[in-house]
Amino acid sequence: MVNHAKAPLDPNPVLRPGVRRREALGWAMFDFANSGYTTVVITAIYGAYFVSVVAGGTTWATLAWTAALAFSNLLVLLSAPVLGAWADVHAGKKRLAALTTIGCVLTTAALGWIGPGSVVLALALLVLSNAFFSSGGNLVAAFLPELARPQRLGTLSGWGWGLGYIGGLLCLALCLAYIHWAQARGHTASEFVPVTLFITAALFALTALPFFIWVRERALPQPKSGVSAWAQVAKTWRESARFQDMRRFLICIVFYQAGIMTVIALAAIYAQEVMGFDTAQTVMMIFVVNITAAIGALGFGYLQDRIGPVRGIALTLLGWIAMVLVAWSSETAASFWLAANLAGLCLGASQSAGRALVGYLAPDAQRAEFFGLWGLAVMLASIVGPLTYGLVTWLTGGDHRTAMLVTGLYFVIGLVLLRGVNAERGYRAAQTVR
Repeated sequence: MVNHAKAPLDPNPVLRPGVRRREALGWAMFDFANSGYTTVVITAIYGAYFVSVVAGGTTWATLAWTAALAFSNLLVLLSAPVLGAWADVHAGKKRLAALTTIGCVLTTAALGWIGPGSVVLALALLVLSNAFFSSGGNLVAAFLPELARPQRLGTLSGWGWGLGYIGGLLCLALCLAYIHWAQARGHTASEFVPVTLFITAALFALTALPFFIWVRERALPQPKSGVSAWAQVAKTWRESARFQDMRRFLICIVFYQAGIMTVIALAAIYAQEVMGFDTAQTVMMIFVVNITAAIGALGFGYLQDRIGPVRGIALTLLGWIAMVLVAWSSETAASFWLAANLAGLCLGASQSAGRALVGYLAPDAQRAEFFGLWGLAVMLASIVGPLTYGLVTWLTGGDHRTAMLVTGLYFVIGLVLLRGVNAERGYRAAQTVR
C-alpha cells in the first residue's frame, strides 16, 4: 500500500533549527548599520573631500588617501588572527564586535571635527575608523554559518548585503538632503561635509542595536591551542592543503577583491577628477548605485543557490570586467552612470556570494578561524588594490583612466583562479572535520 501522506514542510528552509527569524534580521541589520560608513566615508563623500579640501588638491593627495587605507587594512590583517583566536577560545565574537562598533562610531564622528589642512590627523582617524569597521565586519560575518543552513548561506548572506545597501541608501539620503539644504544657504563643503559624518556615526550606533539585542552567541569556548595566533594561522594554512578548494578560493579572493576594494575607495575621486562631478552629483550617483547594489545582493543570493556559488561569482567577475572597460572609455556622464550602476549590481552580488562560499567551505569547528582567513584575504586585497591605483596615478602624473584599466587586471586574474574551485568537493572535505 502506497502512503500518499506528504512529509511536513520545513517551517524555515533557510535558518538552522532553533534560530529565530528576528536573529536573522538582527544579523542582517548589522550590514544595514555599518554600510553608511563605507558609503559616506570611503566611497561617496569623505574621500573626494579629503583630496580636494583637506589636502588642498595636491598631486600626492590620492596616493596619501590610498596609502592610509592600505596601512589601516594592514593593521586589520595583522590583528585579525589574534581577534579570531580570542573569539574562538572565549566564544566572544559578539563582545569584540561591540568594541569595534563603538570604536568606529567615535572615530567617524571625530573626522567631522577635522578642517582643511589637518592632513595628518585626518589620515590617523581614517586609519582607526576603517580598522574598527573592517574588524567588526569580519567578526559579524562569522555568525553566518551559525544562523543559516549550509545550502542556504547565499540567501541569508544576500539578505544581509541587500539590507546593507538599503542602509547605505538611507544614510546617503539623509546626507544628500542636508547637503542640498546647506548649499541652498551658501554653505561650503568644509561646512556641510563634517555634518554628514555626524549623521553617519549616529545612524551606525542606532541601527546596530538589533544585532546586539537579538543575536545569540552560539559558539562554545574552545581550549587554547598553546601556540600564538599567527602560529595557529600558519598551521591552519599548512593544513588547508586538505581543503584545496577553500585555499584556492582564498587566493582568488585576494585578486578579485583587490579590484572591488579599489572601486569602493576611489569611485568618488574618479568621478570628481575624471568626470568633473561635484559633491552633490557624486552623492546622487552613489545613492542610485546603492539601489542597484541592493537589487544585486538580494536577487543574486537566490540565483547563487540555484546555479551554484562558483558560477555565480564567475558571472559577477565578467560583469566587473565589463564595468572597468565602460568606465575607462567614458567621455560622457551618461556612459559613466552606466558603468557606475553596473558596478552596483556586481558589487552587491559578488560580496554576498563570496561571503556565502567561505561559510559553505568552512569546517564547523573552525568557523571563526576560517572567516579570519577570509578577512586576511580581503584585507590583503584592500592593501594591494587601492595602493596600486594610487601609485599608478602618481607615476603617471594623475592619469586616473590608466589606473582604472590596471584595476581591471585583478578581476581577470580572479576569474582565472576561480576556474579551479569545486564547491561541492570543498564542502565534503570540510564535513570530514569534527
